[in-house]
Amino acid sequence: MTQDEIIRVVTEQRQFFNSGVSRDYSIRHETLSKFKEAIKNYEREIHAALKTDLAKPEFEAYFTGTGFCLHELTETLKNLRKWMKPKNVRTGLLVQPAKSTIYYSPRGVNLIIAPYNFPINLTFSPLIAAIAAGNTAVIKTSEMAPACSAVMQRLIDSTFDSRYIAYVPGEVPETTILLEQKFDHIFFTGSTRVGSIVMSAAAKTLTPVTLELGGKSPCIVHHDAKLDVAVNRIVAGKFLNAGQTCAAPDYLMVHREIKEEFLDKLKVRIIEAYGEDASKSGDFGRMVNAQHFERVASLIMPEKVVVGGKIDAASRFIAPTVMRDITLDDPVMREEIFGPVLPILDYTEYDEIYDTIAKFPQHPLAAYVFSSSTQIQDLLIERLQFGGGCINQCILHLANHHLPFGGVGESGMGAYHGFSGFERFSHKKGVMRSATWLDLPLVYAPYKDKLKWLRRIMK
Repeated sequence: MTQDEIIRVVTEQRQFFNSGVSRDYSIRHETLSKFKEAIKNYEREIHAALKTDLAKPEFEAYFTGTGFCLHELTETLKNLRKWMKPKNVRTGLLVQPAKSTIYYSPRGVNLIIAPYNFPINLTFSPLIAAIAAGNTAVIKTSEMAPACSAVMQRLIDSTFDSRYIAYVPGEVPETTILLEQKFDHIFFTGSTRVGSIVMSAAAKTLTPVTLELGGKSPCIVHHDAKLDVAVNRIVAGKFLNAGQTCAAPDYLMVHREIKEEFLDKLKVRIIEAYGEDASKSGDFGRMVNAQHFERVASLIMPEKVVVGGKIDAASRFIAPTVMRDITLDDPVMREEIFGPVLPILDYTEYDEIYDTIAKFPQHPLAAYVFSSSTQIQDLLIERLQFGGGCINQCILHLANHHLPFGGVGESGMGAYHGFSGFERFSHKKGVMRSATWLDLPLVYAPYKDKLKWLRRIMK
């Protein structure tokens, strides 16, 4: 798209939003229902595109793509009227007689920028929230998943009026032009580096942002963990989408007391899941492109490999790989991995956990704790700073639409999914409705002899 075409799209969306059409409950509900039918109709094309771009097995394509979005749409349609309803809150004595209410007002024209790793749900999930909250939206997807981008463009163009929901094709130049426009809210999912660029651009027009970023998410396996369960869930969470998941366990910290037993079980489970040669498995994906393949492959240290280590540049294949006896000086610990390589560190004392996590420059997006002790679970949840996570599970907190999903600090700002997404794309407008049948003079001048009463009320 040219600059003039992009400006026209944003201008037309501003006019459409100002008309008030997108605010109406019936329009929101109707649009979400059309969206749901469109995803069903395009399911086969979407799954084929995910296979082309990321070699996703159909189970993952549905679980983390079309099925994820259909479930979110079902929940949103079921609850939308309740979410939109103004919420009455208490009114303090000082400002009586009055009633106080929170109204959920749409932000306006939104820009949603999505990444390549889960192109369907990381585009459509925020879009669902934007529509539910009464907004318009401009969509920009990643050029690194071209097949998915093409099918999403067809779906959006055939389902929505572009004045309401518009798809902008292109690469970095188009994104740059979009960021130069005035939006009411920018929702970005991607790397911390690009997130800082988005935030800098938004600052020029004082545009609020939601940033869903990343970081090195730890997974702690305590000596009292149920190891068979732990290895099943860690393998599933880490190697989903060939490890290209922002909230995947980036590294494990395993108690020294059970480290060897755990590693033995982990190796067995990986082979059970993907076979002796995962390149022949229909259940394991590929790196998105050659650049990311080379980056992740370079992190493998053959002398520390417990299982895996095999790579093939032609097919962008990196086997599910586990490395032991890793130190913080190793290359694999210097950046977010975002691939199917799992480094193992060990610990004995809790302070080793805290000290290790504190050495990274950003708070983790997620954290996972495997332990049978409620006391240990609560201790680690309380002490660690992270966006969200699981106890005795990996990643599946993302699938619970009743939980907010988002980072903290450098791993992101703002959360969404379910009602949290509706809130994120809304402005909470506080309104106090004062009665006129009584007009108390306490806060009116002159103030003589009133301060003592004010102190009693406000103490």
